[in-house]
Amino acid sequence: MFEKQLNSSYLNETMTLKIYQPESFSPLYKYQICIMQDGDDYYQLGRAATLSDRLHENATISNTILVGIQYQDKHDRRRKYHPDGEQRIAYSKFLVHEAAPLLDDLFPTYHMGQSRTLVGDSLAGTLALITALKYPHTFGKVIMQSPYVNDTVIEAVREAKNLHSIAIYHTIGTEETAVETTDGGVSDFLEPNRHLHKLLDNKGADYIYHELESGHHTWKYWQKDLTRAFTSIFDPI
Repeated sequence: MFEKQLNSSYLNETMTLKIYQPESFSPLYKYQICIMQDGDDYYQLGRAATLSDRLHENATISNTILVGIQYQDKHDRRRKYHPDGEQRIAYSKFLVHEAAPLLDDLFPTYHMGQSRTLVGDSLAGTLALITALKYPHTFGKVIMQSPYVNDTVIEAVREAKNLHSIAIYHTIGTEETAVETTDGGVSDFLEPNRHLHKLLDNKGADYIYHELESGHHTWKYWQKDLTRAFTSIFDPI
């Protein structure tokens, strides 16, 4: 794994991209790009790098490079990921206009939306979906695990024009009915996610949805689900 610093004009701060290449990486081949919000969590709690090695070794997924981007603290995370966060639009622009072009310069990529995936859990999953809905030609795939869903998210899906061009993997745990949120409140995640599921299903999206039985809003369940998520989304271009 290595790090790349990127001075973002949209966020007015230096962002760190933690990049993990498959052990078999070669510049002779082309690669998909997987950008994980909550990046340190996906690497440490989700064991994404170890999973990537195993799936590449078994040829279960196509060539994919992982990129993790971490938040500073819970307040920074809310500003950047929450659908109504002050920096959410700027963060999406950072991903589209700064992070994606940098990665295309660094690696032999396909330069197309269907080869770039946004991944996230909870608020980070929400950010992944909203960004892809807005910029489907840059990010054509989404993995969202237990995303936060409010009226802003529902409206974004209703207004989306290119939903058919995005592949979406979506999970929610059946026990996520009283989730503690970063603002100190408690929210039911299950019913809003079921509502989102119906909406995406009715709009004819390329869409995979699973409810995790007895699943809670924790990494114990997201980590177990990650193998299915990766193998569902990182199929050959």
